[in-house]
Amino acid sequence: MTDFNLVIVGGGAAAFAAATKAADLGKTALLINAGLPLGGTCVNVGCMPSKHLLTVGDEYFYPQHPRFRALQNGHQAAFDFATAIREKNEIVASTRQRNYQDVLESLEGVEFLEGRAQFVTGTTVAVNGSVYRGEKVLLATGSSTKPLPIPGLDEAGWLNNVTALELERLPKSLVVIGGGPLGLEFAQMFAHFGTEVTVLEAMDQILPRHEPEVALEVQRVLEDEGIRFRVGVSIDRVDVPGEARVVTVRGGRGAQRRRSLAADTEEIQAEHILLAAGIQANTADLNLDAAGVRAGPNGFIAVNEYYQTDNPDVFAAGDCVGKMALETVAAREGALAAENALLGVTRTMNYDHVPHAVFTNPQVASVGLTEQEEMRRFGACSCRTIYMDAVPKAAAIKETRGVFKMVIQPQTTQVLGVHIVAPNAADLIHEAALAIKFGLTVDDIIDTVHVFPTLSEGIKRAAQAFRRDVSRMSCCVE
Repeated sequence: MTDFNLVIVGGGAAAFAAATKAADLGKTALLINAGLPLGGTCVNVGCMPSKHLLTVGDEYFYPQHPRFRALQNGHQAAFDFATAIREKNEIVASTRQRNYQDVLESLEGVEFLEGRAQFVTGTTVAVNGSVYRGEKVLLATGSSTKPLPIPGLDEAGWLNNVTALELERLPKSLVVIGGGPLGLEFAQMFAHFGTEVTVLEAMDQILPRHEPEVALEVQRVLEDEGIRFRVGVSIDRVDVPGEARVVTVRGGRGAQRRRSLAADTEEIQAEHILLAAGIQANTADLNLDAAGVRAGPNGFIAVNEYYQTDNPDVFAAGDCVGKMALETVAAREGALAAENALLGVTRTMNYDHVPHAVFTNPQVASVGLTEQEEMRRFGACSCRTIYMDAVPKAAAIKETRGVFKMVIQPQTTQVLGVHIVAPNAADLIHEAALAIKFGLTVDDIIDTVHVFPTLSEGIKRAAQAFRRDVSRMSCCVE
């Protein structure tokens, strides 16, 4: 049996952050990885490949649909889907080598083992027939697509974010089940490539965890680009009567027109089905009971605010704890969990300060509280929403797509939440993240001089909307 200060099960962002923290502290660690290659979801089948292909789709689609009269004829480049997938694979391989494999080799005191780990006792795991013991153990096994109990779906076959990125031929049609961030990104990606896309969402709006104004604006834009939506829908079954898959849906509505379809059923044909309606933790094969570790619904590991499980010597971080399935959050949790485990400290993070984004075009970005969450916590809310036509830069570049919403504390005017739909919203949101983290008020935002003209002025305009009618205001009002 080989002993380590920390045994880390997983190979993604949380695991690497934990291994790096162990090395920084001069501790020994064993990193055990199975399933996806080193780097986990983000570099292999998540952030890196999807954002690359989304950009390829933008470069192909928007020149064909120019918004300026001077470019009214547009132009169409030749597009080769197979080449796009190969280029994506090259970028993934290069990034994985540089950011993970090379980094792992540089971490002193950290050893790596490829294999599937299972608990033997509290802090002892078996891998490939050998046994390893850690003073502490950190579980960072990530998550994967949650199957849905739809009759006929498994028999028909479905894609997820992994297999959709491995297709060798562009599908002519695609049904996306799930209108969350993953579903919308893949829907727009394939629509830009030329696939006919229908999105099915069970909740009353797409992006169910976002503000209604954000969801409606994104849906308006994507419908204008030809993506079809059924929202508030239930799926009866999936059949494969011939070459195409047939999805039978009931109820719901085509949200832009808000036309009720509550009594209707519809059969939607598609070459492929992409499942993007939730995740489950990759914990089923860990033999958690042997370690006294409890998992809840969908396999997510129960932890306290310091990422400690029911077994005080076992910690967990990243997607497998089910807090926020983001690469940045996983990395932060992994580093904090490792530090807590190895030093006996009690560090945590404030999830209200974490910005997150959906990389559609335009992008969606949010940080802090929604109006609904503020009402739940405080019993009152003060909010303002402005649309892109209130931002001077939008007129200059003929950008009509977008919305800015700000949520503040009614008594103190402290900024509690900002929600954006705009080009480059994922870059714009960091001003709001800093404002929320450091307790700034709407007047602090207003008193900060912004570059003119920029889309980031949308945040300032949203703040100014608490003090004046921004529809009747010159560009230069401070």
